[in-house]
Amino acid sequence: MRSKAEEARGFMPPDEGLGLYEAAATVPLGGCPMLEIGSYCGKSSIYLGAAARVRRTVLFALDHHRGSEENQPGWEWHEPDLVDPQSGLVDTLPGFRRTVHDAGLEPDVVAVVGDSTTVGRWWRTPLSLLFIDGGHGAEPAHRDYETWTPWVEPGGLLAIHDVFPDPDDGGRPPYEIFCRAIDSGQFTEQRVVGSLRVLRRSG
Repeated sequence: MRSKAEEARGFMPPDEGLGLYEAAATVPLGGCPMLEIGSYCGKSSIYLGAAARVRRTVLFALDHHRGSEENQPGWEWHEPDLVDPQSGLVDTLPGFRRTVHDAGLEPDVVAVVGDSTTVGRWWRTPLSLLFIDGGHGAEPAHRDYETWTPWVEPGGLLAIHDVFPDPDDGGRPPYEIFCRAIDSGQFTEQRVVGSLRVLRRSG
């Protein structure tokens, strides 16, 4: 499974992916589901889906699959071959489905295709783990934090990707929501691997 994850298309370094898997593999056996915001082509979904299988739960992989701001034409992380020639829009869903299928994780990973805020408006299920790795602009990052962190169960985990304390290393919004979580008094930092931060909600 690890080799499948490392071969998959995406931006997560292997050490951070392994750190995410190891954190997710500690959630209660047979407990609440996990949810990730920002699946792209499924790289992180393999790490989390493999942990979900071990813990006898499921991962909901939420993404609109049109790419974040930084994935659009003219931006640094744009990949032209992911543009649908008919619509002219980024479409990462086919790549995501292939990745999950090839990893043998279709029973463990449920794709949720839609806007994070729209889906969150109707969500009612506690989460054992929430992974925020969606849009890295200020508005989407803070909106994801506000929409989804209330659903992390007591003792559950909040993981945030691309947290860079030094602004010269990367964008600020993921670091800002990490600080919000700490400052809320509800979350305590548990693990740091590269730009990955894992926090635990107080019980």
